[in-house]
Amino acid sequence: MQMTASEVGNTLVVVVEDRRIDAAVAVRFKDKMLELTETPQRRVVLDLSRVEFLDSSGLGAVVGSMKQLGRNRHLDLAGLTPTVDKVFRITRMDRVFRIYASVEAAIQDSAADAQ
Repeated sequence: MQMTASEVGNTLVVVVEDRRIDAAVAVRFKDKMLELTETPQRRVVLDLSRVEFLDSSGLGAVVGSMKQLGRNRHLDLAGLTPTVDKVFRITRMDRVFRIYASVEAAIQDSAADAQ
């Protein structure tokens, strides 16, 4: 599972480099997220702009990653492709996560940083 992380102000941006988050990589995704989010930033933005496919296992891994962060930290999503966006909307997970069109839009949302 290829993922990178960088700090932008008070936000940690995690970029998923793979095109799929499915049953074959869900556990590795969660493990990598746990490793990359050991930093103290309260807000994490997950850039999914390269992900073209997300199944129920992948969705579970994203939700699990949010839970791993704990109550005092937030996981926001950015750059969802149409197929991935549809999964979040059909499952109503778009009500659980703040979803932004791009990482830049997420970073510019200063109200989210204050939460």
